[in-house]
Amino acid sequence: MRQKCSHCATAVASSLSAGNPSRRRFAAWVEHAHTDHRRRFVICRASDGVIMGQASLNEIIRGPLQQSFLGYWIGEEFAGKGYMTEALPLVLRVAFQGLGLHRVEANIQPHNAPSIALAKKVGFRKEGYSPKYLEIRGQWSDHERWAILADEFLAKYGPGTA
Repeated sequence: MRQKCSHCATAVASSLSAGNPSRRRFAAWVEHAHTDHRRRFVICRASDGVIMGQASLNEIIRGPLQQSFLGYWIGEEFAGKGYMTEALPLVLRVAFQGLGLHRVEANIQPHNAPSIALAKKVGFRKEGYSPKYLEIRGQWSDHERWAILADEFLAKYGPGTA
């Protein structure tokens, strides 16, 4: 998955016409993808570089907490095929070994069974429940709080390079 991912964002940006609002939005997304407080990753299919989804380490907190919040999505036609199961450990390796974070948290709506199954599969554990945690489309939505620690990640996936 890694090889063509560095090229697929450039390919998408160059394929959009200069006056296209989508191109401006994508350019702004790319510009803000790598900051002190955020890392965004385009999830691409290795065989052809097609963009399938995205994962983000958001609100990177330094100091004694050393934490980030994980967000992710994948296009419907790619869901359930293992792509995100392959991608999230790569993102988590960046979080723990590249950025030196101690903890990554994912907040998931309780009815989102595929996302909960994915979190469990990659090593997250449920920590709690947050009523009216996040406003989505004008409604405050409950979420389950899932987390993984650096030592839990390393125990599951072993050392590697970020």
